[in-house]
Amino acid sequence: MRYLAPTTLEDAVQMLAEDPGECRVLAGGTDLLVRMRAGMTEPDSILDIKRIDALREITAEDGGWRIGAAVSGAVMNEHEGLCADWPGVVEAANLIGSTQIQGRCTLAGNLCNASPAADSVPAMVAAGAVARIAGPNGTRDVPVEDVPLAPGKTCLEQGEFVASIFLPRRGPRGGDAYLRFTPRTEMDIAVVGCAVSLTLDADGICTAARVSLGAVAPTVILVPQAAATLEGTRLDEPALNALARTCSEAASPIADKRGTVEFRTHVAGVLARRAAKIAHERAGG
Repeated sequence: MRYLAPTTLEDAVQMLAEDPGECRVLAGGTDLLVRMRAGMTEPDSILDIKRIDALREITAEDGGWRIGAAVSGAVMNEHEGLCADWPGVVEAANLIGSTQIQGRCTLAGNLCNASPAADSVPAMVAAGAVARIAGPNGTRDVPVEDVPLAPGKTCLEQGEFVASIFLPRRGPRGGDAYLRFTPRTEMDIAVVGCAVSLTLDADGICTAARVSLGAVAPTVILVPQAAATLEGTRLDEPALNALARTCSEAASPIADKRGTVEFRTHVAGVLARRAAKIAHERAGG
């Protein structure tokens, strides 16, 4: 196996494009290394992007934040500006694994693993996050909800990798939240996850919202019809009831040992209500 450690984005793109075999990108490695040890994947080369300075930084951009693909959850949690603007995204990232895992795991890695139960992905989708993808043909920006195509499959083409995640300008009176249900309190994957992001006007009316669900479909899903139940309201009981009902209707989960279809469908609505209330409070409602 070859170990590649570029120090610039350009070198990383070139190495990935020129590699003759299967080359896997290593950011935090919390998914890749586990899969390698389990014999689930045997790449010919590993491309370690952690030595690229630009990919280990959180930078202000256009009123929002650009998070490099090698930025760990622990680093995100210590960034005051990011935590203030997007607490739901940071909290979702901090649900990935243990304290030790937090020192390695990344938003980009969680996204590219393409698990429908990923914790950070619903929060990013609700936030309107955009992935910047680098490859031999340059860079392209793709909404996070369009990156996963199926469990374990993404829209990345040959020689491409996610270089950063952009979280847009929060704006005044905005708030977000992510909640999940798991059988255990820690270090478990979501049975259901829900994220809500919303904006209020000066009178407390919701002017914009985004709602996403995880672990209830083959990919994390954006639910525009759920957002529509909140827009134009003060998030009163009728609006929250409509939100819960719409999220349950949008869910199409499977049944397994961790939850039945009926249970997951119900919990999707429950979590949506709770996440909306938290986001509303954070927005100053």
